Amino acid sequence: MGQEGTILLDGQLHRDKKPKNRILGLILRPFYWLGKLSEELHWSFVSAVVIVYGINQGMSLGLSKISTQYYMKDEQKLQPSEAQIYFGIIQLPWIVKPLWGLLTDTLPILGYRRRPYFMLGGFIGVVAMLSLSINQNLHLAFALLCLMAGSAGVAIADVTIDACVTENSISHPSLASDMQSLCGLSSSVGQLIGFGISGFLVHLIGSKGVFGILSIPAGLVILVGMMSRETYVPNVAYKRVSQKFSDAGKAMWMALKCQSVWRPCIYMYISLALSFHIHEGMFYWYTDAKDGPSFSKEMVGSISSVGAVGSLLGVLLYQNAFKNHPFRSVLFWTQLLYGASGLVDLILVSRVNLKFGIPDYVVVVSDAAFSHMIGRLKWMPLLVLSSKLCPSGIEGTFFALLMSIDHIGMLTASWGGGLLLHTFNVTRTQFDNLWIVIVIRSCLRILPVCILFLIPSSDPNASILPTEMLKSKKGDDIVENQNMEMASLVSNVDQHLVDT
Repeated sequence: MGQEGTILLDGQLHRDKKPKNRILGLILRPFYWLGKLSEELHWSFVSAVVIVYGINQGMSLGLSKISTQYYMKDEQKLQPSEAQIYFGIIQLPWIVKPLWGLLTDTLPILGYRRRPYFMLGGFIGVVAMLSLSINQNLHLAFALLCLMAGSAGVAIADVTIDACVTENSISHPSLASDMQSLCGLSSSVGQLIGFGISGFLVHLIGSKGVFGILSIPAGLVILVGMMSRETYVPNVAYKRVSQKFSDAGKAMWMALKCQSVWRPCIYMYISLALSFHIHEGMFYWYTDAKDGPSFSKEMVGSISSVGAVGSLLGVLLYQNAFKNHPFRSVLFWTQLLYGASGLVDLILVSRVNLKFGIPDYVVVVSDAAFSHMIGRLKWMPLLVLSSKLCPSGIEGTFFALLMSIDHIGMLTASWGGGLLLHTFNVTRTQFDNLWIVIVIRSCLRILPVCILFLIPSSDPNASILPTEMLKSKKGDDIVENQNMEMASLVSNVDQHLVDT
């Protein structure tokens, strides 16, 4: 009997220990996963992804957005419309993203294709951020130049790590999804941390102090370039660089002339361009309006961090519920909801929420989570569609081109929003017409529904491009470890155009 009790007791102890081991296993699983990736792909690559995507891009985005907003408002004394336009100018380096991609693919420096570009991007970022942090009473033009240089440093590092991920996806196809998960996870976690601490840091050391901190992530990118494993390529044929540029340009132009490609491109541009950005008008109202909520720096940072959570939820929702739905149906409903979500700002500005006893912060946080989630749901099918529009031979460069088209759309939206704020005289102290701007912005968000016929109505898992544009050459025809020979795509697309 006593022995049986011991057995039962041992069994009970075993059952009690099992949940603990299971919890411990869940905690340690990400570390085992990172260890597996480090073993298969080398620790330097995993570290590079975490640093570039997580710290230099994700965390820096959260820190730089809030600090730049306060820098333009408090240091440069800009009006909301001016700040909105200048925010668009800062993103100009992302529009020429295909150029950075072509340079890293076709123009090695001192025998290396990736390492020098990591170091260049990091060096530019360090110099730009330290210049903003150290200089007192910096002229607006020079401040914008520094902010653009910092953005260029992040863009160069982003394109370079994209190329590294693509190369490893080709050499380790079974780990391709794990690498994409690592990239997305690093970026999302980095943004959450960046936005979460941004308001606190701006309050503690000021916007210029935060710029000084932002030189650290850029410095880590230099370290990535120093520790990256890459094969040295002697006797680089620099004379062929111009020919490669010419082949790439011709291939992209031929692809854009295909109806299956240019129609979705037009929709993507218009849908983004009509989503006017009036963030700066709302930001000034949050912080400066006499009858506004007068949010502190910490509150502004927390609102952005909740928005980052909403974006992450949007990705998960699309992946688990909408990825197999036709592009048109998903875009139709998300476009309508995106327009409706903009009207929440109207509730705030008109102070209707206070009449029902709902605090401003609750409304703003709920709006940030919902609008970012819907925005991400609207963006995801366009992202998937973009990946399906890339012809064989120039997949990486053409995808960068499509992303630059999207950035041009966002630049248009930023400048359009600035013009709207200026037209209706929304200033640092005058917000009487802000509600009109909000209504116009929300109506414009719905207009792209009228041109949804440009988007394919086929199965989202099916191919969109003509067969001729999906052909690729085999390994014997690959030159200097490029994925495919660009000239072959030109001839394929040329033949397709002749046939049609």
